[in-house]
Amino acid sequence: MSHKAAFVAIVGRPNTGKSTLVNALVGEKIVITSHHPNTTRNAIRGIVTRDDFQLVVVDTPGVHKPKTLLGGALNSMVSESMDSVDAIVLCIPAVEAIGAGDFFIAQEIATHKTAKKICAITMIDMAKKPQLPEQLIAASKLAEQAGFSWDDIVPLSAKTDDQVQLLLDLLAKYAPESPAFYPADMTSDQELENQLADLIREAAIADVFEEVPHSIAVIIDEISEREKRTPDERPFFDIHASIVVERDSQKAIIIGAKGERLKQVGTNARQEIEKKLKGRVFLGLHVKVMPNWQSDTKALSKLGFNQQ
Repeated sequence: MSHKAAFVAIVGRPNTGKSTLVNALVGEKIVITSHHPNTTRNAIRGIVTRDDFQLVVVDTPGVHKPKTLLGGALNSMVSESMDSVDAIVLCIPAVEAIGAGDFFIAQEIATHKTAKKICAITMIDMAKKPQLPEQLIAASKLAEQAGFSWDDIVPLSAKTDDQVQLLLDLLAKYAPESPAFYPADMTSDQELENQLADLIREAAIADVFEEVPHSIAVIIDEISEREKRTPDERPFFDIHASIVVERDSQKAIIIGAKGERLKQVGTNARQEIEKKLKGRVFLGLHVKVMPNWQSDTKALSKLGFNQQ
């Protein structure tokens, strides 16, 4: 029996359900999610392995009109992620009108002639009955205006797992014959430190508003594992991290009155990190100000973002 493997780019505007879909396809949480736009800041590969195929699913930042150097770097990351992939999935929510941002991305998709092109109509669990057929027609017109036609359009809900398997089956069908790219037990190629930093950032951006979520970055300063006292003892990790913001006022928001908000951020992040590491964790958090880091070339480089 032949084996198939493919790289798949998941693209779309901010807050269209890309990260939730990637987690649903992989079957576990590998990407953080949030109601804030542009939560995803890296091209994160989720790996789906079955006996007869492997899909490397690339979650990308939401394409948007950039206002900072960071925004430009994220858009460049998306464009690069569509190069040389076998399939591209454009996420369009069932509950939002298709607009200029979707057309901009569709035009980019059209330039990738050999990639299979699939439109995922996401969030169908939130849609009213008339919205879905209207969105299916609008999605077809979008591709036509951009100069191509979809290989498939799949209405789905990653939240309720409705028709996610159908999308997975289609991607497997379109995958070319190839050996697996990654070991069968890997579900993500993201480095552990980046995964932990994202989990802390997810906790830090919860329930903050306006510009604050976009101004938050996280650096893992140190991670170490304590020596086990007995062979069957659960692992215990010490993790120290810095939450980076752009202004003193934002630092005050993250810390909160008498440090209560930072304490809650630490508690929430630690719970997710312990699930990831399957062990106990001491998490020490520090908040520091790096003025206007989103538009500072040196700061972006220090935080791991490459500008084009």
